[in-house]
Amino acid sequence: MEEVLIGFGSNQGDSIRICLEAIDQFRRHREIEVVQVSSLYRTEPVGKTDQGWFVNGVFLCRTRLTSLELLSFCQKIERQFGRVRLEHWGPRTLDLDILFFGQLVIDLPELEIPHPRLHERRFVLVPLAEIAPHWIHPKFGKTASELLSQISEGVKEQEVIRVN
Repeated sequence: MEEVLIGFGSNQGDSIRICLEAIDQFRRHREIEVVQVSSLYRTEPVGKTDQGWFVNGVFLCRTRLTSLELLSFCQKIERQFGRVRLEHWGPRTLDLDILFFGQLVIDLPELEIPHPRLHERRFVLVPLAEIAPHWIHPKFGKTASELLSQISEGVKEQEVIRVN
C-alpha cells in the first residue's frame, strides 16, 4: 500500500461538516485506510481574496489505488458535495488535492504530484507539518516542517487558525 497525503478544504455551506463527511467517504472505501487526520483550520483565502474564509486540513492514508484511480475517487467525492468548477481559485463546497503519493513525482496533464504549489501555502503546510512533519518533499528534499519555516520567513503571513 502506498502512503498518500491529501489536502482538503471548503468555504461554502457547512464547511466543517462537509470536510468531515468527505473524510468518512475515504474511510468507507475498501482500498483506502485513513491513518491520521490533522486538526481543522480556518484559513484566509489565497489567490482570489474576495471570498469567505476556508476550512482546511490534511489527512494521511494508505491505498492500493493508483494515483489516477485516487484522483478519480477524489473528484467523485467533490461532485457528491456539489463541487462545480466555475472560477479558478474561487469558492467551493469541497476541494480535495493529492499532495503526495509516496515519494513519486508524477507530471501528467490531469495530475501533478507533488502538488505544484503546496510549498507556497501555509493553509497546506500547517496541517501537513502537524501530522507529517518529517515527510520529505521528493523534488525539494526538505521536510514539511522545513518548508513551513521557510514560507514563514519573508512571505506575507496568511492567517491559519486552528478550529477548536
